[in-house]
Amino acid sequence: MRIELPNQEFKYVSENSVECNAETAFVLTTQNEKYLQNAKDNNAHSIIKIEDIAELFGVDKIKIVGITGTNGKTTTASAIYSFLLDLGYKCAMQGTRGLFMNDEIIEGKTLTTPSVLNTYKHIYQAVSEGCEFFIMEVSSHAIVQKRIEGLNFELKILTNITQDHLDYHKTIDEYVAVKNSFFQDEGKKLINKDETKSDFNIKNTYTYGIENPATYRLMAYSLNDASSGIIQHFQQIVPFTASLHGFFNLYNLMAAISAVHLLTGKKLEEIADVVDNFAGVSGRMEQVCEAPNVIVDFAHTPDGMQQVLNALKEKELLVVFGAGGDRDKSKRPLMGRVCASLAKKTYITSDNPRNEDPELIVEDILEGIDDRTNVTIELNRKKAIQMALDDQEGEEVVVILGKGDEAYQIIYDEKFPFDDREVVKELLNI
Repeated sequence: MRIELPNQEFKYVSENSVECNAETAFVLTTQNEKYLQNAKDNNAHSIIKIEDIAELFGVDKIKIVGITGTNGKTTTASAIYSFLLDLGYKCAMQGTRGLFMNDEIIEGKTLTTPSVLNTYKHIYQAVSEGCEFFIMEVSSHAIVQKRIEGLNFELKILTNITQDHLDYHKTIDEYVAVKNSFFQDEGKKLINKDETKSDFNIKNTYTYGIENPATYRLMAYSLNDASSGIIQHFQQIVPFTASLHGFFNLYNLMAAISAVHLLTGKKLEEIADVVDNFAGVSGRMEQVCEAPNVIVDFAHTPDGMQQVLNALKEKELLVVFGAGGDRDKSKRPLMGRVCASLAKKTYITSDNPRNEDPELIVEDILEGIDDRTNVTIELNRKKAIQMALDDQEGEEVVVILGKGDEAYQIIYDEKFPFDDREVVKELLNI
């Protein structure tokens, strides 16, 4: 990808050595340094270090907010983005759902954290549109691969740390260390005080929490008819209401409210007033149908599943889920155990099997389930959803986990159209 930059000695910049020529400067990053000679061989106009390019992209003209954690990144980022827009600020958001700017979709879904130069391009676009803030999700892969190289963050946020991506990080200790490495500088940080695995530089650190004393603490809450709470910030006590469901979303809301307070200096009361405008994120605790009650969620880790199912624990649950192929295998039996312990009936099916045999993925999940009396195996995801809908009675809730608002299913290297929500609507003729 070549990016055109006006008023420079060169016409373009690129992090791809193959694209280099007399008009194109090569942006040297940790990821591409092994291709430096190739860039020179292709007569690159010049070589620019990533830390020297920030000024060209106007990175110093915008406040960058980075959010990392196993779960909650997307919802927290979206809430911050929503609150800032409602408070009259111009801002952009980059993450799993794509690039959004001033309430418009600029690009569709991509990696949680794109390549370095892609992020710089997005920041450049945001600055050009007068944005004051750039909200971005930061994945553990991006931290290791230095895809956030050269960025100066106005605020870094930690949501939580539970198990995921052990196919890449190999051990939970390594994964935890990677997440925590993001918070070792002296910049401004906002940490979930209830996350026991967090480790951070205490300088310029603020905290939020529910169970432990924190800079921003939720001192009371209710989960009836969505959610509401009362935040304590030193002597200030401020109530808010929200349309989000589930205890776990209280943490996402607390992170977002606290972040916006730190970023803007607005009164907490002003921020609390716009919280209820945030309707949540597509594919996250999304109610597809009210009768029968069908909910779709992106949860694809043991902790994420537990959070969602616990949020619905007052109901009897029929849960459809699978596990992604070519990903962390050790979490599969844990996912099975969580579901079997919280669901009335479990339907194990395919998720995105990729290059793995779906039957072997199911076997891994079943290792975590001792009593399989109420477990049904159906590898065809559409049929599994149909079975759950057919079995549903009265007040029971059908919960479909793992893919959220994904509009495809990955089998080998191909993407086939498949959206859990659309499948439900088709099966129910709604």
